[in-house]
Amino acid sequence: MSNPTTASTDAAAVAGATLITGAAGGLGRAFALAFAERGERVVCADRNVDGAAETAKLISEAGGTATSVFVDVTDADSTAQAAAKAADFGGGSIRILVNNAAIYATVTRAPFEELDPEEWDLVMGVNLKGPWLMSRAVSPYLGEGSSIVNLSSATVFSGSANWAHYVASKGGVIALTRVLAKELGERGVTVNAVAPGFTLTEASYGLMADAASYGVDRGSLKRASQPDDIVGAVLFLTDSASGFITGQTLVVDGGRQFI
Repeated sequence: MSNPTTASTDAAAVAGATLITGAAGGLGRAFALAFAERGERVVCADRNVDGAAETAKLISEAGGTATSVFVDVTDADSTAQAAAKAADFGGGSIRILVNNAAIYATVTRAPFEELDPEEWDLVMGVNLKGPWLMSRAVSPYLGEGSSIVNLSSATVFSGSANWAHYVASKGGVIALTRVLAKELGERGVTVNAVAPGFTLTEASYGLMADAASYGVDRGSLKRASQPDDIVGAVLFLTDSASGFITGQTLVVDGGRQFI
């Protein structure tokens, strides 16, 4: 296991840490780079410590402020340790949590009767228990104006066949988001979900040969979703411009479905 990579620049970075899970690559890395560009003090958290450290290094090279930490989002002790380190990096507080870590590309697609119960538990553990444990861990460090954004999936609203455990886990994320919004609202903390459609990440390209054109014909906007499309939504939900929005789910799928 490598040591966390830490990079810091000027003191203009926003007070409080921005903690992003699943930051070793894909959307997590895109989120981390974008928040750093906005001036946030970014904590890149992942089981893949080398990947998380690489993300922190990229931020450093771009002039941002970041550190990397190990986290197993299914483990209460690990999430507590990651939150404590993030708060320390943020001067004692956490301003933003992005619950991005999830099992996606490796999930088995099969009729619900044929799914392995152990895989069901694994998917639920990472995709649903993970956001709960991370939110629980950062709660003591949140204050007025803090934000949590949970990554769900637009497939919750279409009900993708042969993917019961994944779809159910991401549906649970929306339900969890609403509960957390109610419970944390009294402290001035907003909690929202972003539900991306099929987005062109490394994982998506690995799923199918026609990833770049998959589902494009079903959208109102006739192009594939790029990571920047999802990044923009998450940035908005952690900005003061969205300070009176909480408990909501923002679907970002190019208008393939309307809810």
